[in-house]
Amino acid sequence: MSQELKKQYETYKITIAGIERDLVKFPVDEKTDIAAFIMFGDVEVTEKAAAELLKICPEHDVVVSAEAKGIPLCYEMARQGCRQYVIARKSIKVYMRNCAKVTVKSITTAKVQTLYLGEDDVEFLKGKRVLIVDDVISTGESLRALEELMKECEAEVVGKAAVLAEGAAKNRDDIIYLEPLPVFVKE
Repeated sequence: MSQELKKQYETYKITIAGIERDLVKFPVDEKTDIAAFIMFGDVEVTEKAAAELLKICPEHDVVVSAEAKGIPLCYEMARQGCRQYVIARKSIKVYMRNCAKVTVKSITTAKVQTLYLGEDDVEFLKGKRVLIVDDVISTGESLRALEELMKECEAEVVGKAAVLAEGAAKNRDDIIYLEPLPVFVKE
């Protein structure tokens, strides 16, 4: 978003991996706003956040994320690290057969979604040490869904990481993240 547009909206200033960004606030409901962290298009933050997370994440064989906002981070962490990644898809593609699937309801998505892995990804993940990553962990529902999928794949989840932990997620002891991100409650 351009500086001119940002002046029209309320923002939250955050520093991620040494890089300062202004995140635009959006309403979730009439009493709550969130600051939107969008990695798409921000190569600098993606590269630096991936590098910083790799320093604090456990050893792993493959990085896994859900379509779509976690894809840049997942790719970059794999590129800089283990060189392997898998994306759980939100719809079945013609090349995906005998899919494993799980449903998820995320805070940033209006409806319940289903995540899918084709049999080739399921077979690839079997027995692997998996690091699950996402851009932001908030309610943890996306993580839960990916953990379920990994269990179905007989993969070992060795860690769960994100760039930001939103709201109460910052208090979780089962995730790795770079910075907390507040939820903004209106009076």
